[in-house]
Order: sequence, then C-alpha cells, then structure tokens
Amino acid sequence: MYKIEAGTAQHVGNRPRQNDRAALLTTPTAPGCVLAVVGDGGAANALGAEQLLHTAKQLFDDYRMGDAPGVERIADLLRAIARETHDVLLMNPLSAGHGAQSAMALLVLTPARQAVWATVGDTRLYRFANGAPAARSDDAAYIDHLVTADGLAPDVARRHRASRLLNNVLGNPLKPPFICIGTHENLQPGDAFLLCTDGVWPWFADNELAAAVSRRTPRQAAGLLVEKARERAQGQGDNCTMAIVRLVAPA
Repeated sequence: MYKIEAGTAQHVGNRPRQNDRAALLTTPTAPGCVLAVVGDGGAANALGAEQLLHTAKQLFDDYRMGDAPGVERIADLLRAIARETHDVLLMNPLSAGHGAQSAMALLVLTPARQAVWATVGDTRLYRFANGAPAARSDDAAYIDHLVTADGLAPDVARRHRASRLLNNVLGNPLKPPFICIGTHENLQPGDAFLLCTDGVWPWFADNELAAAVSRRTPRQAAGLLVEKARERAQGQGDNCTMAIVRLVAPA
C-alpha cells in the first residue's frame, strides 16, 4: 500500500507572461484515480494550455472507470483529451485566430496500481523508482514516426521543431498531433513522477531530477527545481511549470 503526495508549481521565468498551465484532477466517476495535467502554451499565448485543462477536466469527469480499469481504456481517454483539444483549437475562431497551441503531458494513476501517461511535443514526463531514473518521454518515437510513416530523411525528422509543418503540438493546423503513450503497472512506494515543461527539464540531468523529486515533498522539490532552473538559465529562462506525484509508504 502507499499514499500519494502531489503538487503543482509554476514560475514565469524571464518571460513577460505565464503561458503554461498545470492541474491535479479527481472525479467521483473514477474513485481513487488522479489525473495530472501539464500544458505548455508556447510563446504566443495561454489559450492552448487553457483549452487542454478544460478538455481534460470535462472528459475525465465523463470517464467511467468500471470494475477493472485496463491501461488501454485509460490510454484511450488520454488520446481523446489530446485529439479533442487539438480539434477545438482549430475550430474555435478565437484560439485559431491567435495561433493557440500547446504541448502536453498527462498522467493517470489508478487504485489498481497502474500508471498511464501521454505526451505531445516537448513537455516531458519522468518516472523514478527508489530515487533513480526509470523512464522518460522524449522525441525518439516521433522522429521514428516521421521517418517510417512520413518518409522523411532522418536528419530532416530530427529538425522537426524548426518546421511549422512538422512541429508536434496540439493546435498545429498543418499536422495532427503524434501522441506518445507509456504505461507502468504494479506501482510501489518509492515510485515518483515529474511532468514538466521545457522551462525545467533542459537544465537538469535525469539523476538530478530523480534526487530532487524522490528526497523531498512535492512543494520542496518544486521550489528547488525552479530556483536551480532560473539560476542555470542566466536570465534567459522560459516559463517553469511542473506537476510532481510521489508514492510513499503510509506512516
């Protein structure tokens, strides 16, 4: 058995405004489940990240866990959140007219000791086990998709963030999002997760993040990571946004 410690944190960094969003959600229709959401609205505005939070809450409230919550059903929920957010951003004249987009990281924990996550773009998810890095999202799957499915040359695929056509975000009118799914079962005390935007992760090695998250409360860890990210960015830091979830043994 374990109990969950969780929290979110944000800092504007050296940007003129905060365009990221983060939330921890529960719903009576899925007792014992927690949904963590982190969205990076990019440089233009916060409309994309705001829409991600709104859609995530709406679809999570409509979700019925059932007697046996399978990881694939939860993965389908996360895919639906990403796709509906993308569609709304393209259809809504307000958001579409302002170039609203968002990267995202979503994580669901279930009472059956399951973790399911989904990412789009450069908002990352890390999983730690007993204070050590265990897994993280990255661009590898999307680059492979661009090469195998779209037929791009590997060097062109690796430069996808520099291309409006290939950039993997919700709300890109030129390309639907590529949604990367991950799962882990048999969660144990000592497991922890970090969802964070690119105002955080580029400034840390994986083992630094593992140590910060695993040895501190979510609030303490977030404060340390924000402080170090700002220090290392040397006045050029992006918005810092994160959600931290730790599984700890009951007292």
